[in-house]
Amino acid sequence: MIYWLADTWRNDYGRRRSLQVQRMFTGIVEEIGTVIETGRERLAFEAHDVLEGMKIGDSIAVNGVCLTVVTLENHRFSVNVMPETLRCTNLGGLYHGDQVNLERALVLGGRLGGHLVLGHVDDTGEVLDVSSEETARIVRISAPDKLTPYIVDKGFAAVDGVSLTIADLDGFSFVVSLVAYTRENTTLGRKRSGDMVNLEVDILAKYVENLKERKGQGLNSAFLREYGFFGGIDAG
Repeated sequence: MIYWLADTWRNDYGRRRSLQVQRMFTGIVEEIGTVIETGRERLAFEAHDVLEGMKIGDSIAVNGVCLTVVTLENHRFSVNVMPETLRCTNLGGLYHGDQVNLERALVLGGRLGGHLVLGHVDDTGEVLDVSSEETARIVRISAPDKLTPYIVDKGFAAVDGVSLTIADLDGFSFVVSLVAYTRENTTLGRKRSGDMVNLEVDILAKYVENLKERKGQGLNSAFLREYGFFGGIDAG
């Protein structure tokens, strides 16, 4: 897998210190999985393609949420989920038989076909309208106020884990255009008005906005820690 930072580093005195690293995804869905078990602390899915090479402890994005595989057998796997995850994403509304977008973590040497996705959902949005324009499907999605500074025309956003280009936006929503391949190979082709979707804005947009506010202050450890790239540094 590809990580933002190495597992360990040494400070100026040579003391070894640990970092909490972040796995990355691309927003290119590999497979549509099916929910086969739901619970307060565990979800299980049926899948095929994403199970190739997978092992317990690996990370997988489910509707854009980075989760850890805890069981693996035949054509099914399960993940543990925290109550906060169920409350703050659409995973809490899943039922047996529902379909989800699945993507394994990016591996070294893999192609970055979408954009950098961390699997840390920022918030949820509501599908406001679905219409057609020639061969494309146009979807308008509401955006919480806290995310609008990071949503820009022709920029990127991950919607239920799918990397999409922003086609249009206003003060409270944005529009994406779904080509036939995306409709057929992700769950977005089945979305209707009123459906909730997970949103993760482009991490690079967060960089730009933060640096603008700091008026020239460059990237440093405090900035990276603030946005979840590593946690507290402990002497080892």
